[in-house]
Amino acid sequence: MILPIHQHVRNRTADAVSRLYALPPGDPAIAEMSLEAPPNRALGDIAVPVAFALARRLRKAPRAIAREIVGALGTVEGVARIEATPNGYINFFLDRPAWLMRWLAESFRLKPEAANSPRDRGFRLQAEDHKGKTIVEHTAINPNKAAHIGHLRNAALGDAFGRLLRFQGRPVEIQNYIDDTGVQVADVVVGFRELEHRSLDDVRAIAGSTRFDYYCWDLYARVTEWYEADKERLKIRAAALHDIERGGNETAAMGAFIADRIVRCHLQTMARMNIDYDLLTWEGDILRLHFWAHAFEFLKKTGAVFLQSEGKLKGCWVMRIEDAVNEAGADAGREPADEAAGEDQQREKVIVRSDGTVTYVGKDMAYQLWKFGLLGRDFNYRVFNTRTGHTLWSTTSEASAAGPNAPAFGRAATVCNVIDTRQAYLQKLLKQALAALGYREQAERSIHYAYEMVALSHETARELGYDPGEGADKPFVEVSGRKGLGVKADDLLDRLTGKAAAEVAKRNPEFTANDVRRTADAIGTAAVRYFMVKFTRSKVIAFDIDEALSFEGESGPYLQYAVVRANNIFAKLRERLGTDEAAVAAALPSTPAAPLTDGSAESHELWGLVLDAARLDEIVDQAVRTLELSVVAKYAFGLAQQFNAFYHRYPILNEERQETRLWRAAAVAYYRNQLTRALDLMGCAVPDRM
Repeated sequence: MILPIHQHVRNRTADAVSRLYALPPGDPAIAEMSLEAPPNRALGDIAVPVAFALARRLRKAPRAIAREIVGALGTVEGVARIEATPNGYINFFLDRPAWLMRWLAESFRLKPEAANSPRDRGFRLQAEDHKGKTIVEHTAINPNKAAHIGHLRNAALGDAFGRLLRFQGRPVEIQNYIDDTGVQVADVVVGFRELEHRSLDDVRAIAGSTRFDYYCWDLYARVTEWYEADKERLKIRAAALHDIERGGNETAAMGAFIADRIVRCHLQTMARMNIDYDLLTWEGDILRLHFWAHAFEFLKKTGAVFLQSEGKLKGCWVMRIEDAVNEAGADAGREPADEAAGEDQQREKVIVRSDGTVTYVGKDMAYQLWKFGLLGRDFNYRVFNTRTGHTLWSTTSEASAAGPNAPAFGRAATVCNVIDTRQAYLQKLLKQALAALGYREQAERSIHYAYEMVALSHETARELGYDPGEGADKPFVEVSGRKGLGVKADDLLDRLTGKAAAEVAKRNPEFTANDVRRTADAIGTAAVRYFMVKFTRSKVIAFDIDEALSFEGESGPYLQYAVVRANNIFAKLRERLGTDEAAVAAALPSTPAAPLTDGSAESHELWGLVLDAARLDEIVDQAVRTLELSVVAKYAFGLAQQFNAFYHRYPILNEERQETRLWRAAAVAYYRNQLTRALDLMGCAVPDRM
């Protein structure tokens, strides 16, 4: 990949500059040395503008400095030649055949499915560049109803971010926070008890005979309307919430059962999206193990929270807000605030209500402290389930039978919480609490991965039977899970896979029903996952089924087909010539490299495809540094377009010159492996045929 080469070039150039001009390694000209890409392949592969940074100090023309540095560099491993340009750049021309052979051999060792696993990095950045574990918490759907389309963006972004970190060789722990003691669960309990007059045994029977997450979806909407009809009924919610937090009663037992069954439904939905977790963290365990009580003592001792003795918040424990932030409630994973609003709340945030119940902010503070290993306490753990060989663990407040077999969860160096922009207020408070307790370094490494909401295009809303009502004049159709108006995630996936199946069956009449279903599932998942990642996270998405499923536009299926097309080339090479990817690679050392090095437009295009495919690690690094995963999607789309253009201009199967055919095939093989890895980073699998 390209980043180790960049580092190698940077180090060698820095060494030459240091020797030539007696500069220490920390000198800005060396420490801040940048690399650029020449405007076209004929001018080289890496351009170093260091001569411009030195020109004023040395009182020399950049061109003269560049020539001196080139003379001092000598031979550089992996570089065919180095040139000083007339305007002062130092251009490095990589050894094209050597790097293509090395990269291709490396891609054999690191199959695409290994891109998301720790591995031998070879000529790469060393492991010590990444110190400490990163916890990525994502999804965090309230366990009271079916997952909806908005949750898919959270999960797609969080899962992809974890994959990018693992690609870089970083230890990663994926967590899913389950708010099983929040108001949403209390609302469903109230719905079963007050609207349907059900017992716990009745609820168990319903769960065993219906699609339970769908049933609760409708019930949650009904109980919301029930509250709105008579605000006095909110006292019933408050009592149920208090019972759930206290535990040891039938209300708490019903809430626990509902949450468990809904979470299992959510996991099945996310499995369709190729999403797994390492740990489910239950909010109830935070309460039962007294994590909050422990954290609360910390906060009181440091003065981070105090008991308000007057005003609307009298009797509440509050935290003074350093930077006032307008808070908006959300139905996107964390429960919305329900404390009194007004001027007091702009200056002070309720952590413990006057009735003694803890707000979601307080429980999240305890959780954040635990994530960093700062709480001085730990959960017990149990195995929740296993899927395709992957063990999903769960916290528990009971003595665990797993004992020492459980992994060492928590104790992260960095924590990334994937929560939508409406929760920015909460995330600022978590950072503020860490800093107030003296953990300023951890506060800096507490990252809020924010993103905007998901809506529907008008065409998709109509197709799904959604009535936009008053929003018909808006550019997109907003949804609301709280009101029961929205698109369930499984319904969306079913619609996508159904449409994909029809297209697959039409294109491949020889496919069995299982072939069609398996291929359609892969296409439908890629359609959603790519759509959720391709937009910048600050942009509101208007999801459109036809755009997501398009085989021609910027879509997951388009990228899948670009890999399938390359796969077809090798299938035909095996069929016609008995040549596979391994045979191509084995023949390269003894094959004349003129098709790659003769300076023709074709050689530059061939090398350009290889070099751009090698930039995957650079793109991943940029995405991680900026928290912007759309750069990976845009890169993959551009690479697929580049291959398709190359494929039409320079055929492989019909090329009669053997050396040209071999080098083209080698370039396509490397491109195919890299694009497959890029798709894997976005959670998209490539079907055998489409």
